Amino acid sequence: MKIALFTSLLESVAPPVYQEHYDNAGLITGNGDWDCTGILVTLDATEAVVDEAIQKKVNLIISHHPIIFSGLKKINGKNYVERAVIKAIKFDVAIYAIHTNLDNIITGVNGRMADKLGLIQRRVLQSKPATLKKLFTFVPDAQAGEVRDALFAAGAGNIGQYAEASFNAAGIGTFKAMEGANPFVGDPGKRHEEQETKIEVIFPGYLQKTLVEALQQSHPYEEVAYDIVDLANLQTSLGSGLLGDLPEPLDEKTFLGKIKAVFGLSVIRHTRLTGLAVKTVALCGGAGSFLISKALSSGAGFYISSDIRYHEFFDAEDKMVVADIGHFESEQFTIDLLYDILREKFPTFAVLKPDTSTNPVHYYL
Repeated sequence: MKIALFTSLLESVAPPVYQEHYDNAGLITGNGDWDCTGILVTLDATEAVVDEAIQKKVNLIISHHPIIFSGLKKINGKNYVERAVIKAIKFDVAIYAIHTNLDNIITGVNGRMADKLGLIQRRVLQSKPATLKKLFTFVPDAQAGEVRDALFAAGAGNIGQYAEASFNAAGIGTFKAMEGANPFVGDPGKRHEEQETKIEVIFPGYLQKTLVEALQQSHPYEEVAYDIVDLANLQTSLGSGLLGDLPEPLDEKTFLGKIKAVFGLSVIRHTRLTGLAVKTVALCGGAGSFLISKALSSGAGFYISSDIRYHEFFDAEDKMVVADIGHFESEQFTIDLLYDILREKFPTFAVLKPDTSTNPVHYYL
């Protein structure tokens, strides 16, 4: 099986278009046309991880963090990034990163954190804008069902927990086929009126090419009339961070103990306790200080993230507890998430978890 088969699966789960503008997700080294000998799933594609892949004879590393984040002007091995890249290229090891696009889907990094904490009633903390579009098309009544089915199969019509959503209105279409045309209905040179159904469907913008192809293949007319418009609507399952509820309220110290046990922590940096019971919890895997104010305005009693700086702790305003659990620690279950995605589709293929821990932070207790 080709490497592209596995990366395509991951991109169907977390499309690259959903990564942030500063990110560098995707295939960083290697070629999608290579035969895949095995997969090593990791949080970071360090030199030690590349060594482990070589030793285990696997040629695809799936990493959450991109080993190349910004441009490289020289590659001479002077730092860990260059050494990892040099070794990967030398030994034909492909490195694929699935970073903020996996952060931004509700079932991604944050979803796995929420699983571990048992959160229910989940929703995105800060929705990602400008990701939805709407398609309008006009189809003879008799063929409307076939076209609708094709659009649904291509990914249109999904709204929250509902699928195959569309709006349909009856009307009359007019056209006159000119010389050289081969009309499905009507006579060349004469204006024709046809009872048509106007179909409206919403879809994620990255599917536009696929959707238009499905429309053109299923529509009976040789010239298909359609409109596509951008929407300001927000996808409720796409964006930064996650908000969820505990099944039963917990006091703050009990919840801190739960966090410590679930994430295997030796220490938690946090703001002053408020003395209130915890019901609604906000979280963001990785560096999440940019969401503190959003978590506060959402009514969360706790915000769990990492890489919080000194002055940013003040932003909790003593109205919410901000808990910094460490970057690696917050994202550690991403390895299991990616492993599960790959093994569900390819249960007999060699998908491995790393023996190498890539956490660069240690604590003296």
